[in-house]
Amino acid sequence: MSQRIENKVVVITGASSGLGEATARHLAAQGATVVLAARRADRIEGLAKELIAAGHKAKAVPTDVTDQDQVKNLVEVAVQEFDRIDVMLNNAGLMPLAPLERLKVDEWDRMIDVNIKGVLYGVAAALPYMKAQRSGHIINVSSVYGHVVDPGAAVYCATKFAVRALSEGLRKEVKPYNIRTTVISPGAVSTELLEHISEKDIQQGTKDFVGKIAVGPDTFARAVAFAINEPDDVDINEILFRPTAQLV
Repeated sequence: MSQRIENKVVVITGASSGLGEATARHLAAQGATVVLAARRADRIEGLAKELIAAGHKAKAVPTDVTDQDQVKNLVEVAVQEFDRIDVMLNNAGLMPLAPLERLKVDEWDRMIDVNIKGVLYGVAAALPYMKAQRSGHIINVSSVYGHVVDPGAAVYCATKFAVRALSEGLRKEVKPYNIRTTVISPGAVSTELLEHISEKDIQQGTKDFVGKIAVGPDTFARAVAFAINEPDDVDINEILFRPTAQLV
């Protein structure tokens, strides 16, 4: 177990699969208490039961991050159950890639709601408790696509650029409260994210590319643990990682 992760209360959105699930497993194994949030109640409840059976501390709270009240309730439940919140990992995200000319306006709206507003709702829910504690750590998930823009990914890239901008503004604003901030930008990782792509030609091309080079979601989990595990006077503000074989 890691001494600095052990006993920390970590709230994780998007915990039903992929990056969130891997991080929940990794941090629980390091002694953290994990509060799991996602829309798929059966998935997070099953994961919580599995972790508890293995001797870890976990709780599932079904949550849609596009609903501010549900996100607020998520954090309130965590604090009521475990007396505090040490880390808020705003991980939930969607990536329905398509060229702008295909006018997938409903998908644009959904990405903005989940990828940007979902992060903001997580910050809004956690920040008052962390200010009162005068401690805490907010971790937001961007992407390599928060650093570069490719054709067919413009709106997704815009949401992930926004996460980086919000995270930098947050970093500067929370200094008086001893709150740490981290934004993590993964490259190609094997997750269910590609299943969100409704355009079959785009989906297949992306799967072909990612399938050749992707690393596992445990890579992300280790990056989260690294940021959390640093001493309280060290603020790891940004982590960008790619598979070694990824050029873009």
